Amino acid sequence: MGNGLRGYLAQSELFSFNLVRRDRWIGQQAVQLPSGTKVLDVGAGSCPYRDLFSHCEYRTQDLAPLRGDQLRHGAYGQLDYVSDLAAIPVPDGSFGAVLCTEVLEHHPEPITVVRELARILKPGGKLILTAPLGSGIHQEPYHYYGGYTPWWYERFLGEAGFKEISIEPNEGSLRFFGQEALRFVLTTNPFKMDLPFAMRLLWLPVWMVLLPLLGLVVPILCKFLDRFDRERRFTVGYHVTARRAAST
Repeated sequence: MGNGLRGYLAQSELFSFNLVRRDRWIGQQAVQLPSGTKVLDVGAGSCPYRDLFSHCEYRTQDLAPLRGDQLRHGAYGQLDYVSDLAAIPVPDGSFGAVLCTEVLEHHPEPITVVRELARILKPGGKLILTAPLGSGIHQEPYHYYGGYTPWWYERFLGEAGFKEISIEPNEGSLRFFGQEALRFVLTTNPFKMDLPFAMRLLWLPVWMVLLPLLGLVVPILCKFLDRFDRERRFTVGYHVTARRAAST
């Protein structure tokens, strides 16, 4: 797959809805923050959201253990704090908002992490949080957990001293199924699979038949049918906001 097609798929709401919709949601949260709010982006990595918080006093934190090819933009952005996420070297109540996106699954003690996020937030400060419900192994070997449910957020954010907890699924089960259909055809590409030549010849015509069906038709159908999924038990992840209570 060429770089142009890869870039299109990465930015397409149809083919990469999880990333596109998450970025859009974070942008919506950012514009709600008053100008000058002191924000810490924890596990910031490449700092892809820096521009969204240009009206704020934006700071970044990361342990920085990953290789460039494991990061969204190929390298770490400018980091203000290099530390363990469970022990950020700032005083209590230092920030008016904390952004923590797709990080919890990469820390061995996520409950300790949410307590730390409560510690560094001012009373009434806002937590902007996302994490997957289900995902493949990534950024290995720093991937410790498979996913976070609404009950996890309600229990452990509440115990950490958060209130006004809002939990929204990032689309429903059918969008997830559409994403996995596309993943299937990309993963089983006979030109890239390590198959014996004879097996590759046998699989190629089958794959060519499946390619338009699973790579285009199913994702389109899933996009339009997803609104009828009321249970959303296989959503790809959740978008969460919460406020730090007056005391923790």
